Amino acid sequence: MTIPAEHTIIDRILAGEPSVYAELVNKHKSYAFTIANKILQNRAEAEEAAQDAFIKAYHHLSSFNREAKFSTWLYRIVFNTAISYKRKSRHTFQSIENTVLEYSPDGEGTLERTDKRKYLALAMARLNEADRTALTLFYLDEFSLEEIAEITGMQANTVKVRIHRARLRLADELKLILKQEALTL
Repeated sequence: MTIPAEHTIIDRILAGEPSVYAELVNKHKSYAFTIANKILQNRAEAEEAAQDAFIKAYHHLSSFNREAKFSTWLYRIVFNTAISYKRKSRHTFQSIENTVLEYSPDGEGTLERTDKRKYLALAMARLNEADRTALTLFYLDEFSLEEIAEITGMQANTVKVRIHRARLRLADELKLILKQEALTL
């Protein structure tokens, strides 16, 4: 969907056709959920946060600045909503007795990729929320520095520095994890 097409849909909504908002929701719902899930790391909370963000966006649609992309404006709302949920959330623990572990015979290549993902996830979890979000938005979600700046409310140069420093911290965390892993072998 092009920017003029999105603006046309927004005009229709503001003119009294709220049902066409579903088109915008359908276009952006999976990525809104992804952003919320990266921050909250809980599927149910992420779904709720994304839904709340869409409701907030709908109610504030008249304040949307048409010089910005709708997606960037919406993802900023999703980001802020997820951060608010994160501040309010309480940690829940799952009993080991209720945990189901599955075994499947993997080839070495799959096992190696799984190990890489595992260690990367462990290292990412050790980073602070802002670093984790910046790396995720830039490397996994492939947003530009300017888009990340709009989503997070930082300056583009600040985002660039944060990503650089976060990569260094991630590398340090990986070294620590892998060193600890090597010691336990």
